[in-house]
Amino acid sequence: MKRPPAVAVDAALTRLRPHFNQQWAMHTLWEDGLAEVALYEAERTIYQKKRRFEYTLITVKEEFNQQFDVKTDDYQRPDLFPVMKVNQFCRIPTEQYPYHFLTSLFFRRDQPVALHKMTTSSQEWCGTTFKALTNEGTRYEQTYNSYWDGQGTGQRRLRHDVLFEDALPYTLRALNFEALPTFEAIICDLQQTSKVTAPVYYQARITVAEAQPNDTPEAAWQVQVQLDGQKENAYWFARKYPNVLLRQTTWDGRNLTLKAVRRYAYWTH
Repeated sequence: MKRPPAVAVDAALTRLRPHFNQQWAMHTLWEDGLAEVALYEAERTIYQKKRRFEYTLITVKEEFNQQFDVKTDDYQRPDLFPVMKVNQFCRIPTEQYPYHFLTSLFFRRDQPVALHKMTTSSQEWCGTTFKALTNEGTRYEQTYNSYWDGQGTGQRRLRHDVLFEDALPYTLRALNFEALPTFEAIICDLQQTSKVTAPVYYQARITVAEAQPNDTPEAAWQVQVQLDGQKENAYWFARKYPNVLLRQTTWDGRNLTLKAVRRYAYWTH
């Protein structure tokens, strides 16, 4: 079935637009055919123990076709539209076996706030979990398949007026940092997990400030995301465009520190 050429953005997200630069991804930087590949020293708690590993975050422009809602092979099609793809990958070692996570997020190029599509999967020796989320205009549809009892296969609707915690490392790059905005937004909790529990929505408060000189190796903006009274995430973005994520700390211990970043065609290696 052919998809419509545009997907409506929820009114609640439309109200957030003044805090974001809608043209952030339209910069000619993304026209060079290369991907931004950022490597991080990372931490995440698994089995009640802090694990250290390498985390890869890839950002690249792609052309989607509306028929299949995926990257096109035919660039002469009349139904193409540009997206920004953000891939998040990691392999986390434990004493028992390694965990693998891969999350792919897609945003229409002129809409850095509204998520267009997301897939996320986990693999470890107990099994595989896969979740797919699509923007259906007035709702998000999530389909899933997991190895957990009670969560085997299914489909559910998610709220359409939300930001996704998984997407914040990309979405927050497009903030109008210079204005030092403070605002509220509903945030859906992390989907990069092996389980398929019901989503948790936070009435979050987002605050932008100038980062302290010792927080990062270069001039940066700090974005605090207060999810609720106890849970807080923080993100540091370089002041210089393209505002690379330099550091991240989260309430549940998913911490990132930038190790290296470069642009290249990773798919040819």
